[in-house]
Amino acid sequence: MNAIRQAQNAYGQTNHPIRTLRGTEYETVARITYRLKSAATSKPLDMTRLASAVYDNQSMWALFATEVADNANPLPQDLRARIFYLAEFTAEHSRKVLGRVASADALIEINTAIMRGLRDGSETP
Repeated sequence: MNAIRQAQNAYGQTNHPIRTLRGTEYETVARITYRLKSAATSKPLDMTRLASAVYDNQSMWALFATEVADNANPLPQDLRARIFYLAEFTAEHSRKVLGRVASADALIEINTAIMRGLRDGSETP
């Protein structure tokens, strides 16, 4: 009987919603933004934690840049160009944050705008 219950649990209907690509992107940006915000506002500043969050944010934006640079990407060319520009900006600003000459606020604001666009279904970052 225990084996039957285990099979039902393994193959039975789940209560988890089906994730869309947009939903997955939103969750990723939200998680990284939370880490950035949390690390940037920690008292005293934990530079190791901030550097880790900045690195993950930069990796995410590098992936976005790679995706929008692909000619097969279905997004409008203008939107792709704006996302690519944001990726370049985040790379430059991340270096300033890590060099302690800028705050992470701009990175957090950009990510928040992207999250808003993903949530609303808007195509404007």
